[in-house]
Amino acid sequence: MQAYGLYTYIRANQIRSVLLLASFAGLLVAVIYAVTLISAGLQGDGSTAQVFARAHRMFATSWPWAFIGAGLWFTIAWYFNQTMVDFATGAQSVDRQQAPKLYAALENLCISRGINMPALKIIESDALNAFASGMREGQYSVSVTQGLINHLTPQELEAVLGHELTHIRNRDVQMMVVATIFAGIISFVADMTLRNWNLSFGMMSRRSSRDEDDRKSGSGGAMIAILVGVAILAVSWGLSVVIRFAISRKREFIADAGSVELTKNPDAMISALRKIEAHAAIPEVTSLVSAFFIETPALGGEAGWMSTHPSIKDRVDALVRYAGGRDPGPITIEPPAEVPAELPTPEEAQQPSIHGPWGDHPKA
Repeated sequence: MQAYGLYTYIRANQIRSVLLLASFAGLLVAVIYAVTLISAGLQGDGSTAQVFARAHRMFATSWPWAFIGAGLWFTIAWYFNQTMVDFATGAQSVDRQQAPKLYAALENLCISRGINMPALKIIESDALNAFASGMREGQYSVSVTQGLINHLTPQELEAVLGHELTHIRNRDVQMMVVATIFAGIISFVADMTLRNWNLSFGMMSRRSSRDEDDRKSGSGGAMIAILVGVAILAVSWGLSVVIRFAISRKREFIADAGSVELTKNPDAMISALRKIEAHAAIPEVTSLVSAFFIETPALGGEAGWMSTHPSIKDRVDALVRYAGGRDPGPITIEPPAEVPAELPTPEEAQQPSIHGPWGDHPKA
């Protein structure tokens, strides 16, 4: 019954995410209309009806080209997103010889669920973090930071790998890439419109001549169209960011649960999150890829609409409540060990077990 509940929740979450993604198309239309309003306002003054009519004519001829341009951008990002993400994060591929036990742990988790092995990558950072990426079979990868390897126990590392594999299994990585592409298009168009069209200069240069004309003719539709266009751009950009973050937040609880299902070890997932909690920030990583990571600190320290992840406390509370795990509270990270944490050998794996809600798991 628990498994049925989990997979039913996954399906419902996927449906909600698809609906959220569909809203990006509406936001793109709104952005195109905003651009035509601003353009119509900058091209000349007149009554409000005249300027808006000019904007409508421009919109009718420009939106197909705008969607073609967005389609080209989407195609490029679809095929080259992995290269872009690796460049933004500094992730480097490693093989079985370079990280034998970490590689074996990921391979064993994949075998246990009958999924193909993703590429394994390491980020040279002291932060504690990890993420999954890729758009299709043969392109998926799981990346972990060196700090995560140094500070987590073998069982905790396995739990993090299980979390990232769950993102791949549930196709969360594709959803996040698509959401990031759409949000990037909207952000780019808004930025280019407001910066490269010299909106402020255009408004100021017309103000002196327009004020006198407005008093005589009662017009001023250009200024109204520009202000409406700017307002639509601002709202559309804000909504695109909120939607992208919402899609990310909804998937973290499921990935945590999926890790427990794979490893049968809720305590390891909880202790891994507690160690990551205060050490997740990677300053070099841009905000566009921050939602991919297992944890990204919220702005101002509070998880809300503008955060990419639910709080660690909420995630731990869910694992305690539904998976029977134990919360040790915040964990202080000790100085790095001389030898990075290694995953257990077959002999080490034969240690006493603790009974958990999904069966026995090794004692951490």
